[in-house]
Amino acid sequence: MFLAHSALINGLPTDAMAKISVFNRQLSKEVLSNLVTPNDEENCSVYANELAEIFSDKMADSNNIVHDKFITISSEKKNVEESRTFFTRVGNDLTADYAKLSSKTTELGYKERLRIFYDFFRNGDAGEFEFDMKKAIAKGKHFKDKICPDSIEFKSDHIRMGEKFARVIFLKEYPSFLKDSMLSELTDFSRSMMLSVDIQPIATDDAVKQVQKKLLAIETDITKWQQKQNMNNNFSANIPYEMEQMRKEIKEFLDDLTTRDQRMMFVTVTLVHVADSLDELNNDTETLLSIGRKHLCNFAILRYQQEDGFNTVLPYGLMKIKAVRTLTTESTAVLMPYKTQEIIDPGGLYYGINAISHNLLMCNRKLLLNGNGFVLGVSGSGKSFASKLEIALVKIFTKDDIIVIDPEREYAPLIKNLGGENIKLSVSSSNHINAMAINKDVDDENPVSMKSELLISIFDELLKSGSSRMGGGVGAKDKSIIDRCCIRVYADYMNGRTDKEPTLMQLRDELLNQPEAEAHDLALCLEMFTTGSLNAFAHQSNVDVNKRIISYDILELGEQMKSIGLLIMLDNIMNRVIENRKKGKYTRVYIDEAHLFFKNQYSADFLLKAWKRFRKYGGLLTGITQNISDCLLNETARGMLSNSEFLLMLNQSPSDRKDLSELLNISDTQMSYITNAGAGRGLIKVGGSIVPFVNDFPTDTELYKLMSTKPGEG
Repeated sequence: MFLAHSALINGLPTDAMAKISVFNRQLSKEVLSNLVTPNDEENCSVYANELAEIFSDKMADSNNIVHDKFITISSEKKNVEESRTFFTRVGNDLTADYAKLSSKTTELGYKERLRIFYDFFRNGDAGEFEFDMKKAIAKGKHFKDKICPDSIEFKSDHIRMGEKFARVIFLKEYPSFLKDSMLSELTDFSRSMMLSVDIQPIATDDAVKQVQKKLLAIETDITKWQQKQNMNNNFSANIPYEMEQMRKEIKEFLDDLTTRDQRMMFVTVTLVHVADSLDELNNDTETLLSIGRKHLCNFAILRYQQEDGFNTVLPYGLMKIKAVRTLTTESTAVLMPYKTQEIIDPGGLYYGINAISHNLLMCNRKLLLNGNGFVLGVSGSGKSFASKLEIALVKIFTKDDIIVIDPEREYAPLIKNLGGENIKLSVSSSNHINAMAINKDVDDENPVSMKSELLISIFDELLKSGSSRMGGGVGAKDKSIIDRCCIRVYADYMNGRTDKEPTLMQLRDELLNQPEAEAHDLALCLEMFTTGSLNAFAHQSNVDVNKRIISYDILELGEQMKSIGLLIMLDNIMNRVIENRKKGKYTRVYIDEAHLFFKNQYSADFLLKAWKRFRKYGGLLTGITQNISDCLLNETARGMLSNSEFLLMLNQSPSDRKDLSELLNISDTQMSYITNAGAGRGLIKVGGSIVPFVNDFPTDTELYKLMSTKPGEG
């Protein structure tokens, strides 16, 4: 990160000034509470109240500070056209350089820029910022009226902004060696503040000339000193330490410029912090000065220059104070503004506490390129608990539909208490799902054709485990026969002549009516699953698959039925997702023990297809599995993993840690959060952000009892 940041600093244009700003913005409780507003559904009021209390406690423990980072480039140009060309080029270069830091830059419009100053000057004000320049001009209003405090008064050593107090301090003296943690420690202070690093790059040829002049001056001084000593017959005198040290430092500086591709920078560091009272302001100033002293840096208050300092520190692009220090690129790059990433999305769900900043992690998967994800972790690391918590939050705080595939029957109590439907799929179960159920409302494909593909997959699986004569699976003739029969059995339903969907029994009868011998073989393969003992999918559906939250319990799905059962269940889920798309609803699908589906070619292929296509249908899929190595060894699962923008990584085994490190380019420091981590602790990957988290959920709640899978609990 340091090298990439150095390259970014080195690439700044010499005909412009750069200002890197970190804005500590206080996140109001009103904003956080708006992120988790219950949807007032039945069966959830008790759990909603519990969660509201938990969130309130978590917010009280956190500092609720968000670090907004800005880079402001300012330059003097002759006209607007020249300025636009310059800023377009510089903006593209910065975007590319920050991409190497795994960061995304966004160019701010006038509304966003005004919002920064609105948040700073109106610190703590609730409500949305709304401003339209055209309407303001038409009414004769100035944008300053919208963002400025009611009053502002500059004193000798502080500023009065309405009811608030502020003070500007600057970095007066630097140490010989500066740690990269200084800026992050300053901005970790839980106060509203703005810290800026002003950088003026100097062209290399000009810098070399200036340094050579300095070197020539010190060499001249040394020569004069030696001549004076020689005149006094003192031929063995040593050059004074100060002169020798100065010559050494200037030579090192010149060497950096000429041989190490460093550049000379004029740098100024300023900081303004805000408090509710003058006493609090004085105490905060002393704390900030002590943080600087800890790093051997001397910060000082700007006396009688508070207004100039104020205009310098805010991201206007101005430089009003003369407190520059000459540094090289590497020395400037040490002033890194990076500490941790925050994930606080509008409408986001709670996933835990940021392990570094202790702020709430609120992630909205709908805002990602795709909402697909995985929950990974060894047994006992808290995978099921994390998944159940998300399910409960989705049920309570959103309008999304939820579908759970439950191979171990551990989600049933939660689903039942949230008012959902548990569908038990087995030979002996009274629950039936019609394998021939179809969704007519498919825009981009023929629904009968889709069902025909499913039936071909089912027959292929049956034939491969059948007699030696048909052991090769479905052939070309078989496909034609299946497709023909499929079209015929759906004809009445698709044309509206009947309201009843066809069943596998009708398909078998249609196969027996065909003249080909292959059709009779296909019908024979289907006999056990229609008129035989495994006929659970050959009846009309008798379960409510339209409830908002449903769970498919496949624990007792025998080996003979498993392949067909998984395919039919996944097809049923696909129909639900397509139907919800028409209603404008999102569908969240949770697949526990996902590695079970990778072992079956057809279910794995279906899942890969869903992982790629569900995004446009409003589907958010989540695979829950223990070992990422299972995913990486399977090409289908690898494709699913690469199409997932969301990863919840809990404690990992040593081999899985190595695979994750290579796959996601996770640093050793980040890996420490998933090494021997306790339950509910790990890393969360949201888009390009990887953040360590802790999710300590209170054990004395009704929700915990429903979600815990520890023996003796729940």
